[in-house]
Amino acid sequence: MTSIVKTKTCLIVPPAVQHQAGFKAGDVVEFKASGGVITILTKLPNAADEYTPAQRRIIDAQLREAERGPFHGPFDTADEMIAHMKGELKKRAARKKSKRSR
Repeated sequence: MTSIVKTKTCLIVPPAVQHQAGFKAGDVVEFKASGGVITILTKLPNAADEYTPAQRRIIDAQLREAERGPFHGPFDTADEMIAHMKGELKKRAARKKSKRSR
């Protein structure tokens, strides 16, 4: 698709090209130019922009907790991993039964 660059107007990206690129109304885009090539990228939201400081603290605390574990493995074979998973399922089932019998 082609378009004519004029002196007093903005360069317009045709709607068909916007649709093909996945651009939607309200998207923030970033322009990069190099050697006669213009690249238009959708600017992804920054995590700091999406969350309040209080929400960010909660998320960071949850991530730190997840990093601490529990971790299982590494396993030498898939069979070892499967055996471990089956054992964990049996433990969960036993805990559920003990809670029900109370």
